[in-house]
Amino acid sequence: MRITLFAVGRLKAGPEQELAGRYLDRFSKAGPVLGLELARVVEVPESRAQAPEQRKREEMRELYKTLPDTAVLILLDERGKTFDSEEFAGLMGRFRDDGRRDAMIAIGGADGHDPELRQRADAVLSFGRMTWPHQMVRIMAAEQLYRCATILSGHPYHRA
Repeated sequence: MRITLFAVGRLKAGPEQELAGRYLDRFSKAGPVLGLELARVVEVPESRAQAPEQRKREEMRELYKTLPDTAVLILLDERGKTFDSEEFAGLMGRFRDDGRRDAMIAIGGADGHDPELRQRADAVLSFGRMTWPHQMVRIMAAEQLYRCATILSGHPYHRA
């Protein structure tokens, strides 16, 4: 399953970008033998529209430009369901085993995701009820992808 990490906003050069890159690189090496591959990271600029609803709509349109029709869509949202790492790995494994060819994990803009996008999503996940800076969410998503691969392979990186 080819996985795209979609993010509204760009990650500037610095320690956050380096750390996210390190985990994505680890995932890129560990995932393919499990049928999970990092297809790409897509960054789109935040909408400059004045109204939050219009910003969300514009950002949704940008996401749809890169989302294959049959792709799994996983939204990261503070109002989503909280999974532990093993549950996330199980979810990704089930999508893969069901023959889903593509998946997108989407980090929305500062206003969140458009309600229409939430309805299209196959899963809406949360990294907790707290609000996290987008840079941190990007790092956490990258790390969880790597952790997912280690869990599915039985590697000792994940210890419960």
